Amino acid sequence: MKKQMLMVAGMASMLCLVACDVKDPKQYISQIDNKQVMPVVVPEGFKKITSVAKKGNEILIPFTKYQLDNGLTVILHPDNSDPLVHVDVTYHVGSGREDPGKSGFAHFFEHMMFQGSENVADEQHFGLITESGGTLNGSTNTDRTNYYETVPSNQLERMLWLESDRMGFFLDAVTKEKFENQRETVKNERGQNYDNRPYGLLRERVGEALFPEGHPYSWSTIGYIEDLNRADLNDLKKFFLRWYGPNNATLTIGGDMDEAQTLVWIKKYFGGIPRGPEVKKPKYTQVTLDQDRYISMEDNVNLPLVYMAFPTVHVNHPDEAPLDVLMSILGSGKTSLLYKNMVKNGKAVQANANHSCAELSCQFVLLALPTPGNTLSELETIIRASLEEFENRGGAKDDDIERVKAGIVSDMVYGLESVSGKVSQLAAYETLRSNPDGIGDDIARYENVTKDDVMRVYKTFIKDKHSVVMSIVPKGQAKSIIKADTWQRYERTIPENTGDNNLVLRPGVSDFDRTVIPSPGENPSIKVPDIYRVEIKNGVKVLGAVNEEVPTTTIQLRIPAGQTREGIDKLGVASITASMLEENTLKSTSEELSNQLQKLGSSVSFSAGDNFTTLSIRTLSKNIDPTLVIAMERLTSPKFDTADFERLKKQQIEGLKNAKKNAGSMATEIFSKLVFGYNNSFAHSNSGTIATVEKLTLEDVKAFYTANYGPANAEVIVVSNVNSESMTKHLQTLNNWTGQSSQMPMLNTFPQLAAGTLYFIDKPDAAQSEIRIGKRALNYDATGEYYRADLMNYNLGGAFNSRINLNLREDKGYTYGARSLFNGNDFRGVFRAQAGVRADTTADSILQFRNEINAFKENGLTDEELTFMKRAIGQRDARAYETPNQKLRFLSEIMTYSLDKTFVDDQNTILANIDKAELNLLAAKHLKLDEMITVVVGDKAKVMESLKPMFEKIVELDAEGATL
Repeated sequence: MKKQMLMVAGMASMLCLVACDVKDPKQYISQIDNKQVMPVVVPEGFKKITSVAKKGNEILIPFTKYQLDNGLTVILHPDNSDPLVHVDVTYHVGSGREDPGKSGFAHFFEHMMFQGSENVADEQHFGLITESGGTLNGSTNTDRTNYYETVPSNQLERMLWLESDRMGFFLDAVTKEKFENQRETVKNERGQNYDNRPYGLLRERVGEALFPEGHPYSWSTIGYIEDLNRADLNDLKKFFLRWYGPNNATLTIGGDMDEAQTLVWIKKYFGGIPRGPEVKKPKYTQVTLDQDRYISMEDNVNLPLVYMAFPTVHVNHPDEAPLDVLMSILGSGKTSLLYKNMVKNGKAVQANANHSCAELSCQFVLLALPTPGNTLSELETIIRASLEEFENRGGAKDDDIERVKAGIVSDMVYGLESVSGKVSQLAAYETLRSNPDGIGDDIARYENVTKDDVMRVYKTFIKDKHSVVMSIVPKGQAKSIIKADTWQRYERTIPENTGDNNLVLRPGVSDFDRTVIPSPGENPSIKVPDIYRVEIKNGVKVLGAVNEEVPTTTIQLRIPAGQTREGIDKLGVASITASMLEENTLKSTSEELSNQLQKLGSSVSFSAGDNFTTLSIRTLSKNIDPTLVIAMERLTSPKFDTADFERLKKQQIEGLKNAKKNAGSMATEIFSKLVFGYNNSFAHSNSGTIATVEKLTLEDVKAFYTANYGPANAEVIVVSNVNSESMTKHLQTLNNWTGQSSQMPMLNTFPQLAAGTLYFIDKPDAAQSEIRIGKRALNYDATGEYYRADLMNYNLGGAFNSRINLNLREDKGYTYGARSLFNGNDFRGVFRAQAGVRADTTADSILQFRNEINAFKENGLTDEELTFMKRAIGQRDARAYETPNQKLRFLSEIMTYSLDKTFVDDQNTILANIDKAELNLLAAKHLKLDEMITVVVGDKAKVMESLKPMFEKIVELDAEGATL
């Protein structure tokens, strides 16, 4: 989880805290964004705790905090800028509340809470929210579990009904079948995200070594498989009864709401839920080590890794802030010591620092991955020397403090761009600080950090202190660890289960019929963003939208210099050229520019895709001009330094090697090459191939830049609170940009697919198999058959409640998630079904994919599915244009395909009028299994025999896709 402080800190002078004192506790005047609104009547059973309102342009999140008689904390943040609401229920329980031998319960319970409750049927929770045009999820960490959804504003009452039903009316709906199914799903999640992922077990092993046995941070949030296997249904129910009472929960709502009506609904749906057992704050105990603990493991990785973790304090401790500043100086970005001492000189592909904080402990982490020819022992020596360098140079500089504080303020502002972001911050602050206005605390503590503070915490927690030092090395390279392990994994002591198995239930009460699903109100009015078009003097076209909600600006300059401009023998040159533009210029070093950007709170980056290289700019609007100056310096006057090129080339090669260890990305890339042809550049990874990148020269980069990096056919899309006239003036800096451009080359003919063939790539010891089934399909068309085919696929594999996902995940428990999709642009299109599945289910998973695809092709969708699809897609536009990034995606679609913004109206007309017959014809046309190929990346020894009867032809490939 990203450090909370990075999203919500700033300067003390910006703080405004307003406590509203009123004689009548049932009503008060609400001040939101400086506007005085009608008095809010507070229902009986509530008490108002406090409220915070804006008086000027200060940076804060307005809210009012209440508490119900049953202990439920309620935080409301009205925001009518978009017709949506975000609802978050956070329970103060994470893996840190678990007992030894019962790891993973909090995360397991996160899954169970989506499986229906007393008045909500199995799968209905997902179905109702998706049908409402909303999105939902949950997350678990060491300290809390939260459940959240973003929906059109007319769906708020329904969300409160859903959340209250699983808070107060859950246990009677828990069945053995649901329990076993979700146990398998969690195992698949562990397999996909931990066991089958490079470095996936890193933090679990470090936690075991860093914390004493039995400490709740000594195991990972997902838990151990053996603990999940040992759990029974009664264990789960007891966990719910202990931690899931309203007095251990915070309900936070932000968005377009009637505050008085919202309080009435909250009282109605949550008021009858009884309190749970009292919950006290966990007790913090300082973690110390009596010596350095060296540990190691072999993993299916390409590059070794050194990971050094020091125990420090806990979240919100006074020393957290100066430790964060120390972290930035040592290992954040190109201004850091680790970058200078390891990455800049080519000794490491990556080197950085982190200070991750949680309720019971923080870890100060220093990590690095060496380039070939350098050892982990050498990197450890450099890390320790970098710590000494920090001390010998006198610690933090004024420049360091200024840079870090500027980054904190800008990150805080960016965090206010969405209602979900603001709600998440309010909920997190309340849970961990009992004060939703934690922004104020962070402003003060980071504003007050001094150079002496940074040196003090360095000497207190880092200098001459012990740490856990982990070596991860490729399999078969055990001799390359830093030193022999000085600490061994222990046989865990599992306490005997002597607890009372008698469950004391707390049935909720209601004075209404809970079986009746609340009807949504009238659909909100959805306004597509107004757009403007201008053209600056050198012909660059600009498409923009004004976003007045936050003082930020996001700009994308798209240059037709993407992968399609590469020759097949120069694969990767577009990517490495983009990377070179972030290095030294003819005027400045990359470190100098990075330092300037951090002080501005801005970012400037380049990335290469299929068609375009994109210059992405994000800045506070007050800093547009200096940020654009830096961006144009990088774009127009790169130094193309030989040392930079050699370093980046090595990094790109190592990144490609590491990607070959990721079964998911390998399966998708090889599928793409088979479908679109090995001789088409865009079918390959954007980074190229190991063979082609090894042959690239600096002259290749210069030639690619000269041929493609000109203003002709370049496009700008921008979202800002600055109006079009002012933005046009800001963009005049582009007028000095000159250079050549190239035309889109002809594509090579796509290959004839060997339909029905299985292409298999062996990944020994893989816990899961990655499956891709599909073929070429339609190119993008906003209002044509492509759009209609996407509507058709929605019920097959485009939603959580789709047939494919319900079968493979919810019914069979084979996977963490399965889907199908149509994806296309103006020159290629594909249909692909995919999943990562448990290895022993590979053959049957392919069979289930086939059955679902074929049944949909033969029989089409049902009346209920048609209604579900129309409701879900018809209402999701309410959350389509909220943030600057969402507006950018909308503008990008218009710009790329020469659309008018009215294409959205045309799509809505198609959606309203399309019928089952047309969709079924599309399914019959595009879902022909006898036109599809199958790609599997998995352990041949485990799965090949079960696959042989299913395919007439099996072709084995290597990791690059070459035939063996």
